[in-house]
Amino acid sequence: MAEANFHFPPSFKWGVATAAHQVEGNNTNNQWWAWEQEAGHIKEGAASGLACNWWENAEADFDRAANMGLNALRLSIEWSRVEPEPGKFDTAALERYRELLRGLTARGLEPLVTLHHFSNPLWLEKQGAWINEGTIAYFTRYVEQVVQALGEECDFWCTINEPNVYATQGYLMGSFPPGQRDLGATRTVLRNLLRAHAAAYRAIHHLQPAARVGLAHNLRIFDPANPSSLLDRLVAWAQDSGFNRSIIKAVWDGWWIPPVGFRPALSMRRTLDWIGLNYYTRDLVAFDGGAPETLYGRATHAPDAELLDGGYGELYEKGLFRALKRLSKLDIPIHITENGVPDSDGDQRSRALILHLHQLWKSLQYNLRVQGYYHWTLVDNFEWAEGWSLRFGLIELDPATQERTPRPAASLYAAIARGNALTSGLIDTYAPELRAKLLPG
Repeated sequence: MAEANFHFPPSFKWGVATAAHQVEGNNTNNQWWAWEQEAGHIKEGAASGLACNWWENAEADFDRAANMGLNALRLSIEWSRVEPEPGKFDTAALERYRELLRGLTARGLEPLVTLHHFSNPLWLEKQGAWINEGTIAYFTRYVEQVVQALGEECDFWCTINEPNVYATQGYLMGSFPPGQRDLGATRTVLRNLLRAHAAAYRAIHHLQPAARVGLAHNLRIFDPANPSSLLDRLVAWAQDSGFNRSIIKAVWDGWWIPPVGFRPALSMRRTLDWIGLNYYTRDLVAFDGGAPETLYGRATHAPDAELLDGGYGELYEKGLFRALKRLSKLDIPIHITENGVPDSDGDQRSRALILHLHQLWKSLQYNLRVQGYYHWTLVDNFEWAEGWSLRFGLIELDPATQERTPRPAASLYAAIARGNALTSGLIDTYAPELRAKLLPG
């Protein structure tokens, strides 16, 4: 039978992605901790608790990542640790983050630092957080403090993770704190987040001219459920405009577009040195006249789709190539800052990893400027409103005992990273059913 090896560029970054509140443990001073204490907000009544115990012992997982042959790791700074009270910055917390960054570098793992990943200090939340324009100045002040303290250890920054998800889940769908369902508030929050990104971009470059600054965008594919239906096509277009195009148009072209707004935003133009892609799945969108909160679209999936755990969507690996091709129009470096699947019993993760990395390899054959891939995630973590019910880790975690058990996909990803290639031998070992689909002959 035919053999084939899908090689990646020599300088390619193989990493994993994490977020502070999901892994550090005992982040008691942010809005998510408070949200977890109220019944009904988190699936199965779960709480983050000790999480993955990274604040005390992240280095053990850094060792695991390094031993897998990885050369990059994305983590975030917890704003509520760094600035526990307005204008009061905790030097001990900043020193701990300095230790973490030095620990990554010492292990050959390039740090990518996210400055806001869904969590706010309680003092900020009590002031309305991102519904208030004043938060832009607070965020800029916090970013300046972090970069001044940690700039010697890092020059690779992600300002804000998934502003579209933060805004829609917290202010439109109500599943994230503060649990609102208000389209107008969603627009305001999204605009303030993107304005804060632009302000942070300028502040970082003032302090660190050679810095690489971007944001992580969750690009979800919206296809019409019935391509022959004008209404299905219109609502798919509208959802894509609100969730995807409005973000890119603002921070790249300097324009607000509907449904977020319709006016120039020139101060935000070209505030990206690179773009991060968080890709997971797609929606087939059908017109629903009773759903104004989702721009009259209802999400469905293909009848023959392979579905992911917990209603997370369908396994649709072709969407990764489509998303990369779309972002490539910016002609700046792209990093896949998140990609993975929830898979508690381990029957999909290896196959999904192979399928997505084959799409990544395909994008490189089209000379798309993809420079790194960060798998979500290294170890099972606290998955926001889904609690511990969704398991994304290459390594299984028992939150009660902190015991870690590598899943088969951990060995697969390690082999890919060490060899800088997806080989036919790995396909045969971890997902032999894909041989006919991926290998010629």
